[in-house]
Amino acid sequence: MRRHRKVKIVATLGPSSSDFTTIRALFEAGADVFRLNMSHGTHDEQRARYDIIRRVERESGRPIAVLADLQGPKLRVGAFANGPHDLQNGQSFRFDLDDTPGTETRVQLPHPEIFAALEPGAELLVNDGKIRLRVETCGQDFADCVVTAGGPISNRKGVNVPDVVLPLAALSDKDRDDLEFACELGVDWLALSFVQRAEDVIEARELAKGRAAILSKIEKPAAVRAFSEILKVSDGIMVARGDLGVELPVHSVPPIQKRLTRACRAAAKPVIVATQMLESMIESPMPTRAEVSDVATAIYEGVDAIMLSAESAAGAYPIEAVATMDNVARSVESDPTYLEIIESSRVAKRQTVADAIVAAAREIAETTDISAICAYTSSGTTVSLTARERPRVPIIALTSEAETLRRLCLTWGTHCVLTPELARFKQAVVNAAKAARDFGFANETNQIVVMAGVPFNQTGTTNILRIAPCDERLIYRTDPE
Repeated sequence: MRRHRKVKIVATLGPSSSDFTTIRALFEAGADVFRLNMSHGTHDEQRARYDIIRRVERESGRPIAVLADLQGPKLRVGAFANGPHDLQNGQSFRFDLDDTPGTETRVQLPHPEIFAALEPGAELLVNDGKIRLRVETCGQDFADCVVTAGGPISNRKGVNVPDVVLPLAALSDKDRDDLEFACELGVDWLALSFVQRAEDVIEARELAKGRAAILSKIEKPAAVRAFSEILKVSDGIMVARGDLGVELPVHSVPPIQKRLTRACRAAAKPVIVATQMLESMIESPMPTRAEVSDVATAIYEGVDAIMLSAESAAGAYPIEAVATMDNVARSVESDPTYLEIIESSRVAKRQTVADAIVAAAREIAETTDISAICAYTSSGTTVSLTARERPRVPIIALTSEAETLRRLCLTWGTHCVLTPELARFKQAVVNAAKAARDFGFANETNQIVVMAGVPFNQTGTTNILRIAPCDERLIYRTDPE
Protein backbone atom coordinates (compact mmCIF):
# COMPACT_ATOMS: atom_id res chain seq x y z
CA MET A 1 0.00 0.00 0.00
CA ARG A 2 1.20 3.49 -0.83
CA ARG A 3 -0.38 6.94 -0.60
CA HIS A 4 -0.83 9.00 -3.73
CA ARG A 5 -0.31 12.29 -1.89
CA LYS A 6 2.41 13.89 0.19
CA VAL A 7 0.52 15.59 3.02
CA LYS A 8 -0.33 13.22 5.89
CA ILE A 9 -3.73 12.73 7.58
CA VAL A 10 -4.19 12.46 11.35
CA ALA A 11 -7.46 10.88 12.52
CA THR A 12 -8.66 11.05 16.13
CA LEU A 13 -10.21 7.89 17.56
CA GLY A 14 -13.23 7.92 19.84
CA PRO A 15 -16.72 6.46 20.29
CA SER A 16 -17.37 6.46 16.53
CA SER A 17 -14.08 4.75 15.72
CA SER A 18 -13.06 2.25 18.38
CA ASP A 19 -13.61 -1.13 16.73
CA PHE A 20 -11.24 -3.00 14.43
CA THR A 21 -13.42 -2.73 11.34
CA THR A 22 -13.71 1.07 11.55
CA ILE A 23 -10.06 1.70 12.41
CA ARG A 24 -8.97 -0.56 9.55
CA ALA A 25 -11.33 1.31 7.22
CA LEU A 26 -9.96 4.67 8.39
CA PHE A 27 -6.43 3.49 7.60
CA GLU A 28 -7.45 2.23 4.17
CA ALA A 29 -9.28 5.51 3.49
CA GLY A 30 -6.07 7.44 4.13
CA ALA A 31 -5.25 7.90 7.83
CA ASP A 32 -1.47 7.86 8.40
CA VAL A 33 -1.49 8.77 12.10
CA PHE A 34 -4.06 7.93 14.79
CA ARG A 35 -4.60 10.35 17.68
CA LEU A 36 -5.60 9.16 21.14
CA ASN A 37 -7.24 12.07 22.94
CA MET A 38 -6.37 11.68 26.62
CA SER A 39 -9.06 14.21 27.56
CA HIS A 40 -11.67 11.51 26.94
CA GLY A 41 -11.86 7.84 27.76
CA THR A 42 -10.14 5.56 30.27
CA HIS A 43 -6.69 4.05 30.00
CA ASP A 44 -8.28 0.68 29.27
CA GLU A 45 -10.22 2.18 26.35
CA GLN A 46 -7.10 3.86 24.96
CA ARG A 47 -5.10 0.65 25.33
CA ALA A 48 -7.74 -1.26 23.37
CA ARG A 49 -7.58 1.30 20.56
CA TYR A 50 -3.78 1.17 20.54
CA ASP A 51 -3.82 -2.63 20.30
CA ILE A 52 -6.18 -2.45 17.33
CA ILE A 53 -3.91 0.07 15.56
CA ARG A 54 -0.95 -2.25 15.96
CA ARG A 55 -3.03 -5.16 14.68
CA VAL A 56 -3.93 -3.13 11.58
CA GLU A 57 -0.24 -2.30 11.21
CA ARG A 58 0.76 -5.96 11.33
CA GLU A 59 -1.93 -7.11 8.92
CA SER A 60 -1.31 -4.30 6.41
CA GLY A 61 2.45 -4.51 6.61
CA ARG A 62 2.69 -0.70 6.79
CA PRO A 63 3.91 1.43 9.72
CA ILE A 64 1.33 3.60 11.52
CA ALA A 65 2.10 6.41 13.96
CA VAL A 66 0.18 6.86 17.21
CA LEU A 67 -0.10 10.30 18.81
CA ALA A 68 -1.26 10.65 22.42
CA ASP A 69 -2.70 14.13 23.04
CA LEU A 70 -2.44 15.17 26.70
CA GLN A 71 -5.32 17.19 28.14
CA GLY A 72 -3.28 19.96 29.75
CA PRO A 73 -4.49 22.23 32.56
CA LYS A 74 -8.22 22.80 32.03
CA LEU A 75 -9.59 25.98 33.60
CA ARG A 76 -13.28 25.77 34.45
CA VAL A 77 -15.84 27.60 36.57
CA GLY A 78 -17.65 25.80 39.37
CA ALA A 79 -21.31 24.73 39.56
CA PHE A 80 -24.43 26.90 39.84
CA ALA A 81 -27.18 26.45 42.42
CA ASN A 82 -30.13 26.94 40.08
CA GLY A 83 -28.90 25.97 36.65
CA PRO A 84 -27.67 28.28 33.87
CA HIS A 85 -27.84 32.07 34.10
CA ASP A 86 -27.91 34.64 31.32
CA LEU A 87 -25.24 37.28 31.76
CA GLN A 88 -26.19 40.64 30.29
CA ASN A 89 -23.89 43.22 28.71
CA GLY A 90 -22.75 45.78 31.28
CA GLN A 91 -23.68 43.81 34.39
CA SER A 92 -21.22 43.08 37.20
CA PHE A 93 -20.09 39.53 37.87
CA ARG A 94 -17.58 38.10 40.35
CA PHE A 95 -15.26 35.09 40.19
CA ASP A 96 -13.87 33.85 43.50
CA LEU A 97 -12.50 30.82 45.37
CA ASP A 98 -15.67 30.25 47.43
CA ASP A 99 -17.00 26.75 46.68
CA THR A 100 -20.60 27.80 47.41
CA PRO A 101 -22.78 27.09 44.34
CA GLY A 102 -22.91 30.05 41.94
CA THR A 103 -25.67 32.60 41.43
CA GLU A 104 -26.56 35.18 38.81
CA THR A 105 -23.83 37.49 40.20
CA ARG A 106 -20.92 35.17 41.08
CA VAL A 107 -19.38 31.73 40.66
CA GLN A 108 -16.36 29.84 41.89
CA LEU A 109 -13.20 29.84 39.76
CA PRO A 110 -11.12 27.21 41.59
CA HIS A 111 -7.75 28.37 40.26
CA PRO A 112 -5.89 30.67 42.69
CA GLU A 113 -3.06 30.95 40.17
CA ILE A 114 -5.39 32.93 37.88
CA PHE A 115 -6.18 35.49 40.57
CA ALA A 116 -2.47 35.78 41.40
CA ALA A 117 -1.69 36.74 37.80
CA LEU A 118 -4.71 38.94 36.95
CA GLU A 119 -4.56 42.72 36.68
CA PRO A 120 -7.34 45.28 36.10
CA GLY A 121 -8.16 45.49 32.40
CA ALA A 122 -7.45 41.80 31.72
CA GLU A 123 -10.10 39.84 29.85
CA LEU A 124 -11.73 36.57 30.91
CA LEU A 125 -13.40 34.41 28.27
CA VAL A 126 -15.99 31.77 29.17
CA ASN A 127 -17.49 28.97 27.05
CA ASP A 128 -15.05 29.22 24.10
CA GLY A 129 -15.18 33.01 24.14
CA LYS A 130 -18.94 33.28 23.75
CA ILE A 131 -18.99 35.22 27.05
CA ARG A 132 -16.41 37.98 27.65
CA LEU A 133 -15.73 39.85 30.87
CA ARG A 134 -13.29 42.66 31.67
CA VAL A 135 -11.57 42.66 35.09
CA GLU A 136 -12.27 45.87 37.02
CA THR A 137 -10.71 45.03 40.40
CA CYS A 138 -9.05 41.86 41.64
CA GLY A 139 -7.21 40.30 44.57
CA GLN A 140 -5.69 37.01 45.63
CA ASP A 141 -9.09 35.31 45.84
CA PHE A 142 -11.49 37.28 43.64
CA ALA A 143 -11.98 39.20 40.41
CA ASP A 144 -14.84 41.69 39.97
CA CYS A 145 -15.69 42.01 36.30
CA VAL A 146 -18.00 43.75 33.86
CA VAL A 147 -19.68 41.66 31.16
CA THR A 148 -18.70 42.95 27.71
CA ALA A 149 -20.36 40.13 25.74
CA GLY A 150 -23.19 38.32 27.47
CA GLY A 151 -24.70 34.88 27.14
CA PRO A 152 -25.72 31.78 29.11
CA ILE A 153 -23.20 30.56 31.69
CA SER A 154 -23.55 27.12 33.23
CA ASN A 155 -21.73 24.43 35.21
CA ARG A 156 -18.07 23.68 34.48
CA LYS A 157 -17.70 25.92 31.44
CA GLY A 158 -14.13 26.49 30.31
CA VAL A 159 -12.28 29.73 31.00
CA ASN A 160 -9.56 31.34 28.89
CA VAL A 161 -7.26 34.15 30.04
CA PRO A 162 -5.67 35.48 26.84
CA ASP A 163 -3.87 38.54 28.23
CA VAL A 164 -1.85 36.81 30.94
CA VAL A 165 0.94 34.23 31.07
CA LEU A 166 -0.41 32.05 33.86
CA PRO A 167 1.93 30.46 36.41
CA LEU A 168 0.59 27.05 35.45
CA ALA A 169 2.58 23.94 34.62
CA ALA A 170 1.70 22.55 31.19
CA LEU A 171 1.42 19.13 32.84
CA SER A 172 -1.21 18.49 35.50
CA ASP A 173 -1.14 15.43 37.75
CA LYS A 174 -3.49 13.74 35.29
CA ASP A 175 -1.15 14.62 32.41
CA ARG A 176 1.81 13.09 34.21
CA ASP A 177 -0.12 9.87 34.74
CA ASP A 178 -1.30 9.89 31.12
CA LEU A 179 2.21 10.62 29.83
CA GLU A 180 3.69 7.65 31.66
CA PHE A 181 0.82 5.41 30.53
CA ALA A 182 1.22 6.51 26.90
CA CYS A 183 4.98 5.99 26.93
CA GLU A 184 4.64 2.52 28.44
CA LEU A 185 2.00 1.75 25.83
CA GLY A 186 4.47 2.62 23.07
CA VAL A 187 3.00 5.71 21.41
CA ASP A 188 5.24 7.50 18.92
CA TRP A 189 4.29 11.13 19.59
CA LEU A 190 3.15 13.05 22.67
CA ALA A 191 1.18 16.27 22.09
CA LEU A 192 1.38 18.89 24.87
CA SER A 193 -1.68 21.10 25.35
CA PHE A 194 -1.64 24.76 26.39
CA VAL A 195 2.13 25.17 26.10
CA GLN A 196 3.17 28.69 27.13
CA ARG A 197 6.96 28.53 27.27
CA ALA A 198 9.91 26.36 26.22
CA GLU A 199 10.30 25.11 29.79
CA ASP A 200 6.94 23.32 29.48
CA VAL A 201 8.33 21.25 26.61
CA ILE A 202 11.61 20.56 28.38
CA GLU A 203 9.72 19.21 31.40
CA ALA A 204 7.71 16.80 29.24
CA ARG A 205 10.84 15.67 27.39
CA GLU A 206 12.54 14.82 30.69
CA LEU A 207 9.54 12.72 31.72
CA ALA A 208 9.30 10.97 28.35
CA LYS A 209 12.99 9.96 28.47
CA GLY A 210 13.21 9.49 24.72
CA ARG A 211 10.32 7.03 24.56
CA ALA A 212 8.21 9.35 22.37
CA ALA A 213 8.76 12.46 20.28
CA ILE A 214 7.36 15.71 21.69
CA LEU A 215 4.86 17.79 19.73
CA SER A 216 3.88 21.23 21.09
CA LYS A 217 0.35 22.52 20.54
CA ILE A 218 0.25 26.23 19.83
CA GLU A 219 -3.08 27.42 21.19
CA LYS A 220 -2.25 30.38 23.46
CA PRO A 221 -1.00 33.89 22.66
CA ALA A 222 1.95 33.31 24.99
CA ALA A 223 3.00 30.34 22.85
CA VAL A 224 2.83 32.44 19.69
CA ARG A 225 5.05 35.08 21.30
CA ALA A 226 7.54 32.46 22.51
CA PHE A 227 7.30 30.31 19.38
CA SER A 228 10.96 30.47 18.35
CA GLU A 229 12.08 29.12 21.71
CA ILE A 230 9.32 26.49 21.80
CA LEU A 231 10.18 25.28 18.29
CA LYS A 232 13.84 24.78 19.21
CA VAL A 233 13.00 22.29 21.97
CA SER A 234 10.09 20.54 20.19
CA ASP A 235 10.18 17.67 17.71
CA GLY A 236 7.02 18.91 15.99
CA ILE A 237 4.25 21.50 16.20
CA MET A 238 0.46 21.47 16.08
CA VAL A 239 -1.35 24.70 15.18
CA ALA A 240 -4.44 24.12 17.35
CA ARG A 241 -6.74 26.78 15.97
CA GLY A 242 -9.67 26.20 18.31
CA ASP A 243 -8.35 27.79 21.49
CA LEU A 244 -6.05 30.04 19.46
CA GLY A 245 -9.11 31.52 17.78
CA VAL A 246 -10.75 32.06 21.17
CA GLU A 247 -7.84 33.84 22.83
CA LEU A 248 -6.79 35.89 19.79
CA PRO A 249 -8.87 37.86 17.27
CA VAL A 250 -10.13 35.23 14.87
CA HIS A 251 -8.85 37.18 11.86
CA SER A 252 -5.28 36.91 13.20
CA VAL A 253 -5.23 33.10 13.12
CA PRO A 254 -4.67 32.55 9.34
CA PRO A 255 -1.47 34.64 9.16
CA ILE A 256 -0.22 33.00 12.36
CA GLN A 257 -0.90 29.60 10.81
CA LYS A 258 1.08 30.53 7.72
CA ARG A 259 3.98 32.02 9.69
CA LEU A 260 4.28 29.01 12.01
CA THR A 261 4.07 26.58 9.11
CA ARG A 262 6.98 28.24 7.32
CA ALA A 263 9.07 28.36 10.49
CA CYS A 264 8.53 24.64 11.06
CA ARG A 265 9.51 23.82 7.51
CA ALA A 266 12.68 25.91 7.81
CA ALA A 267 13.53 23.99 11.00
CA ALA A 268 12.79 20.63 9.30
CA LYS A 269 10.19 19.76 11.93
CA PRO A 270 6.69 18.45 11.09
CA VAL A 271 3.69 20.73 11.57
CA ILE A 272 0.02 19.71 11.88
CA VAL A 273 -2.89 22.08 11.24
CA ALA A 274 -5.86 21.07 13.37
CA THR A 275 -9.36 21.94 14.61
CA GLN A 276 -12.67 22.32 12.76
CA MET A 277 -11.23 21.37 9.39
CA LEU A 278 -14.34 19.42 8.33
CA GLU A 279 -16.56 20.28 11.30
CA SER A 280 -19.86 19.91 9.43
CA MET A 281 -19.02 16.26 8.65
CA ILE A 282 -19.72 15.40 12.28
CA GLU A 283 -23.35 15.36 11.18
CA SER A 284 -23.28 15.56 7.39
CA PRO A 285 -21.77 13.22 4.78
CA MET A 286 -20.70 16.28 2.78
CA PRO A 287 -18.42 19.13 3.93
CA THR A 288 -19.09 22.78 3.23
CA ARG A 289 -17.22 24.52 0.43
CA ALA A 290 -15.53 26.76 3.00
CA GLU A 291 -14.21 23.71 4.89
CA VAL A 292 -12.79 22.20 1.72
CA SER A 293 -11.07 25.51 1.00
CA ASP A 294 -9.67 25.56 4.55
CA VAL A 295 -8.16 22.09 4.12
CA ALA A 296 -6.82 23.04 0.70
CA THR A 297 -5.24 26.23 2.03
CA ALA A 298 -3.28 24.29 4.65
CA ILE A 299 -2.04 21.89 1.96
CA TYR A 300 -1.04 24.76 -0.34
CA GLU A 301 0.94 26.20 2.59
CA GLY A 302 3.00 23.00 2.70
CA VAL A 303 1.97 21.61 6.10
CA ASP A 304 3.11 18.10 6.92
CA ALA A 305 -0.28 16.93 8.17
CA ILE A 306 -3.93 17.89 8.50
CA MET A 307 -6.04 16.58 11.36
CA LEU A 308 -9.56 15.41 12.08
CA SER A 309 -10.86 15.69 15.64
CA ALA A 310 -14.55 15.13 16.43
CA GLU A 311 -15.18 14.38 12.75
CA SER A 312 -13.52 10.97 13.09
CA ALA A 313 -13.83 10.48 16.86
CA ALA A 314 -17.52 11.19 17.47
CA GLY A 315 -19.06 12.00 14.10
CA ALA A 316 -21.54 10.03 12.05
CA TYR A 317 -19.22 9.84 9.01
CA PRO A 318 -15.64 9.18 10.17
CA ILE A 319 -14.53 7.18 7.14
CA GLU A 320 -16.08 9.67 4.72
CA ALA A 321 -14.25 12.50 6.51
CA VAL A 322 -10.86 10.81 6.00
CA ALA A 323 -11.71 10.02 2.38
CA THR A 324 -12.69 13.65 1.81
CA MET A 325 -9.35 14.87 3.15
CA ASP A 326 -7.55 12.35 0.94
CA ASN A 327 -9.46 13.50 -2.14
CA VAL A 328 -8.83 17.19 -1.42
CA ALA A 329 -5.12 16.50 -0.92
CA ARG A 330 -4.82 14.61 -4.20
CA SER A 331 -6.64 17.36 -6.06
CA VAL A 332 -4.50 20.15 -4.59
CA GLU A 333 -1.21 18.35 -5.11
CA SER A 334 -2.02 17.69 -8.76
CA ASP A 335 -2.55 21.43 -9.33
CA PRO A 336 0.47 23.08 -11.02
CA THR A 337 -0.08 26.09 -8.76
CA TYR A 338 0.67 23.89 -5.75
CA LEU A 339 4.14 23.12 -7.07
CA GLU A 340 4.77 26.78 -7.78
CA ILE A 341 3.79 27.81 -4.24
CA ILE A 342 5.81 25.05 -2.57
CA GLU A 343 8.95 25.75 -4.57
CA SER A 344 8.75 29.52 -4.26
CA SER A 345 8.63 29.20 -0.46
CA ARG A 346 11.76 27.05 -0.25
CA VAL A 347 14.52 28.52 1.92
CA ALA A 348 18.09 27.44 1.18
CA LYS A 349 19.90 25.80 4.10
CA ARG A 350 23.57 24.93 3.66
CA GLN A 351 24.90 24.69 7.20
CA THR A 352 26.01 21.04 7.31
CA VAL A 353 27.13 18.24 5.01
CA ALA A 354 23.69 16.64 5.39
CA ASP A 355 22.00 19.92 4.36
CA ALA A 356 24.12 20.02 1.22
CA ILE A 357 23.51 16.39 0.34
CA VAL A 358 19.71 16.54 0.64
CA ALA A 359 19.64 19.81 -1.35
CA ALA A 360 21.75 18.17 -4.04
CA ALA A 361 19.43 15.16 -4.08
CA ARG A 362 16.43 17.39 -4.66
CA GLU A 363 18.19 19.36 -7.41
CA ILE A 364 19.32 16.16 -9.15
CA ALA A 365 15.78 14.77 -8.98
CA GLU A 366 14.41 17.95 -10.57
CA THR A 367 16.92 18.12 -13.42
CA THR A 368 17.29 14.44 -14.36
CA ASP A 369 15.02 11.43 -14.77
CA ILE A 370 14.85 10.32 -11.14
CA SER A 371 11.86 8.34 -9.81
CA ALA A 372 12.44 8.62 -6.04
CA ILE A 373 14.83 9.84 -3.37
CA CYS A 374 15.75 7.00 -1.01
CA ALA A 375 17.15 8.08 2.35
CA TYR A 376 18.66 5.73 4.91
CA THR A 377 18.31 7.09 8.43
CA SER A 378 18.81 6.05 12.02
CA SER A 379 17.27 8.98 13.91
CA GLY A 380 15.06 10.29 11.09
CA THR A 381 17.03 13.52 10.61
CA THR A 382 18.10 12.83 7.01
CA VAL A 383 14.50 12.19 6.00
CA SER A 384 13.28 15.33 7.79
CA LEU A 385 15.92 17.42 6.00
CA THR A 386 14.89 15.88 2.68
CA ALA A 387 11.23 16.65 3.36
CA ARG A 388 12.15 20.27 4.13
CA GLU A 389 13.26 20.53 0.50
CA ARG A 390 9.76 19.46 -0.65
CA PRO A 391 11.08 17.52 -3.68
CA ARG A 392 8.83 16.77 -6.62
CA VAL A 393 9.54 13.04 -6.41
CA PRO A 394 8.56 10.71 -3.54
CA ILE A 395 10.82 10.24 -0.52
CA ILE A 396 11.41 6.65 0.56
CA ALA A 397 12.57 6.52 4.19
CA LEU A 398 14.54 3.37 5.00
CA THR A 399 15.61 2.40 8.51
CA SER A 400 16.07 -0.62 10.73
CA GLU A 401 14.55 1.31 13.66
CA ALA A 402 10.80 0.65 13.94
CA GLU A 403 10.31 3.60 16.31
CA THR A 404 11.99 5.99 13.88
CA LEU A 405 9.90 4.64 11.03
CA ARG A 406 6.63 5.22 12.85
CA ARG A 407 7.53 8.76 13.87
CA LEU A 408 8.34 9.57 10.23
CA CYS A 409 4.75 8.69 9.27
CA LEU A 410 3.97 12.29 10.26
CA THR A 411 6.54 13.78 7.86
CA TRP A 412 5.54 15.25 4.49
CA GLY A 413 6.07 13.12 1.40
CA THR A 414 7.63 10.10 3.09
CA HIS A 415 6.94 6.46 2.35
CA CYS A 416 8.42 4.46 5.23
CA VAL A 417 10.08 1.07 4.77
CA LEU A 418 11.64 -1.12 7.47
CA THR A 419 14.98 -2.64 6.45
CA PRO A 420 17.48 -4.98 8.09
CA GLU A 421 20.66 -3.50 9.55
CA LEU A 422 23.23 -2.96 6.83
CA ALA A 423 27.00 -3.04 6.79
CA ARG A 424 27.78 -2.20 3.14
CA PHE A 425 26.64 0.62 0.89
CA LYS A 426 26.04 -1.70 -2.06
CA GLN A 427 23.43 -3.58 -0.04
CA ALA A 428 21.81 -0.26 0.83
CA VAL A 429 21.48 0.57 -2.86
CA VAL A 430 20.04 -2.87 -3.64
CA ASN A 431 17.47 -2.57 -0.84
CA ALA A 432 16.51 0.95 -1.92
CA ALA A 433 15.99 -0.16 -5.52
CA LYS A 434 13.88 -3.11 -4.38
CA ALA A 435 11.70 -0.86 -2.17
CA ALA A 436 11.19 1.58 -5.04
CA ARG A 437 10.08 -1.26 -7.33
CA ASP A 438 7.97 -3.14 -4.77
CA PHE A 439 5.88 -0.11 -3.86
CA GLY A 440 5.38 1.09 -7.42
CA PHE A 441 7.64 4.15 -7.35
CA ALA A 442 9.93 2.86 -10.10
CA ASN A 443 10.57 -0.01 -12.45
CA GLU A 444 13.80 -1.64 -13.61
CA THR A 445 14.37 0.98 -16.30
CA ASN A 446 14.29 3.90 -13.84
CA GLN A 447 16.90 5.55 -11.65
CA ILE A 448 16.79 6.60 -8.00
CA VAL A 449 18.89 8.76 -5.69
CA VAL A 450 20.24 6.94 -2.63
CA MET A 451 21.54 8.80 0.44
CA ALA A 452 23.20 7.18 3.41
CA GLY A 453 25.86 7.61 6.04
CA VAL A 454 28.93 5.46 6.45
CA PRO A 455 29.53 3.91 8.92
CA PHE A 456 25.93 2.66 9.00
CA ASN A 457 23.57 2.80 12.00
CA GLN A 458 25.13 5.92 13.47
CA THR A 459 23.27 9.19 13.89
CA GLY A 460 24.52 12.24 12.00
CA THR A 461 26.75 10.55 9.44
CA THR A 462 24.95 11.30 6.15
CA ASN A 463 27.84 11.60 3.71
CA ILE A 464 27.04 9.66 0.52
CA LEU A 465 24.77 10.41 -2.44
CA ARG A 466 24.51 7.90 -5.29
CA ILE A 467 22.45 7.91 -8.49
CA ALA A 468 21.60 4.26 -9.01
CA PRO A 469 19.64 2.12 -11.45
CA CYS A 470 16.66 0.14 -10.19
CA ASP A 471 17.88 -2.97 -12.01
CA GLU A 472 19.77 -5.02 -9.41
CA ARG A 473 21.92 -6.63 -12.10
CA LEU A 474 23.26 -3.21 -13.04
CA ILE A 475 23.87 -2.34 -9.40
CA TYR A 476 25.99 -5.45 -8.82
CA ARG A 477 27.85 -4.73 -12.06
CA THR A 478 28.64 -1.09 -11.34
CA ASP A 479 28.67 -0.50 -7.58
CA PRO A 480 31.87 -0.99 -5.58
CA GLU A 481 31.83 -3.13 -2.45
